[in-house]
Amino acid sequence: MKKIIAIIIISMFNFVMGAKVPTIKLNNGVEMPAFGLGTFRLTNEDAEKSVSNALKNGYRLFDTATAYGNEKGVGKAIKNSGIPRKEIFITTKLWPSDYENAEKAIEQRLQFLGTDYIDLLLLHQPYGNYKAAYKAMEKALKQGKVRAIGLSNFYEKKFLEIMSVAEITPAVFQNECNPFSQQKELKKILKKHNIQLMSWYPLGGAGNTHVLFENSIIKEIGKENKMTPAQVLIQWQIQEGNIVIPGTKNPVHIKENIESLQFSLTKKQMERIATLDKGKPSFIISEEEGERRFTKPLDIMKYQD
Repeated sequence: MKKIIAIIIISMFNFVMGAKVPTIKLNNGVEMPAFGLGTFRLTNEDAEKSVSNALKNGYRLFDTATAYGNEKGVGKAIKNSGIPRKEIFITTKLWPSDYENAEKAIEQRLQFLGTDYIDLLLLHQPYGNYKAAYKAMEKALKQGKVRAIGLSNFYEKKFLEIMSVAEITPAVFQNECNPFSQQKELKKILKKHNIQLMSWYPLGGAGNTHVLFENSIIKEIGKENKMTPAQVLIQWQIQEGNIVIPGTKNPVHIKENIESLQFSLTKKQMERIATLDKGKPSFIISEEEGERRFTKPLDIMKYQD
C-alpha cells in the first residue's frame, strides 16, 4: 500500500511540474531519457538523497560509475522509491584497473546497484586493456545483464581500435560537451555509426560553472526567455540532440534543472550559442599521464561502504 501511495504522489507531482523528459532511441532500439542526474563527486549518502529527490521531481536517468564510489547509494534510492525498475534508466562505468577482470567487475556493479540489469554500461577511460573489457561488455549484453554498451572519454583513434574488435557497435559516447566544447567533429564521426553523444560537464564542470553562467550570450538568452543560465545550457543540449546529465545535490538546482525542459530556444538563439565553440575540451591529458593516473586500482569497498 505504501508503494502504491508513493507512486501516486510522484505521478501527481510530475503532472503539476509539467516537465516531460524527452527520450532518444539508441542504435539497438533501447529508449533512453535525454535528461538525467549526474552523481560525480557525491558520497553514497548524498547520492541516495539526491537520487531520491530527483525521482520525486520526475527524473528517470541516473549516471554513476565504479570510480564515483556511490553506486550503493544510487541503487538504494531507486529501490526505496516505489517506482518500477523498468521506468528507471541506470548508467554506470567500468574503471581501467578492472578491465582485465571485467566480467567480475560487471557482477560487482550489479551487486552494488542492487539490480538484475544495467541499462547502459560504459568503459570509463581509454586506458588499460579496453579491448578485452569491451568484449566482456558485449557478453554481458548478450546475457541480458546489460541493455546497452558504450564508451566514455574515447576519441577517434581508440574508438577505431574498439570497432576493430567489436561485434556490437557502441550505443553511446559519453564525453565532455558544452557550448565552449561542442564536439562538432566527434559528432560527425558518431553520426556515421548512429552513436549517441552523452554530455558530461554540461554546465562547465564543478567549480567552473561561473565561466559559462557569466557568459554574456548565455545571460542575454536567459533574460530573453526568463530562464536561468543553467536552464539555457541544458535546453541547448537537448535541442542539439545530446543526452545531458547535470550533476548536483542541491534540491533547488535539481528542480531548476528539470524545469529547463519546459522552455525552448529559437533558431537564432541556438546560432548565437554555436559561436561560443572553442573547438577543444577543457580536460586534456597526455597518453602517458592517462595510463599512470587511470590504471591504478581503486579501493572500491572503501568507497562504497
